[in-house]
Amino acid sequence: MENYSSALNNAFFALCDPTRRAIINRLIEGPASVKELSEPFDMGLPSFMKHIKVLEDSDLIASRKQGRIRTCQIKPKQLLTAETWLSKQRALWEARTDRLAAYAEKLAAKERAK
Repeated sequence: MENYSSALNNAFFALCDPTRRAIINRLIEGPASVKELSEPFDMGLPSFMKHIKVLEDSDLIASRKQGRIRTCQIKPKQLLTAETWLSKQRALWEARTDRLAAYAEKLAAKERAK
């Protein structure tokens, strides 16, 4: 369970930054070079590469260098793990709110019956 939590922590840490989320959004469309990925952002390449490293370290993307070009691609497994965790949390909270709504309706019905 600890590895699962650690992997989720790393994924959510990586996804907490808007630049990294934008990179992920772009890579969902398909692989891209670091140069192409960095174009929409007003930052130097060394700063941008730090974002790439965080995404790689969290196992959300992989990159490979061929000649002078580094190409990145999405690794969907870690995103699916995060999505599964979020889905479980959503189901838990929806069940709780459904029970709360049913309880409130029951109380309201009792009040109307008086």
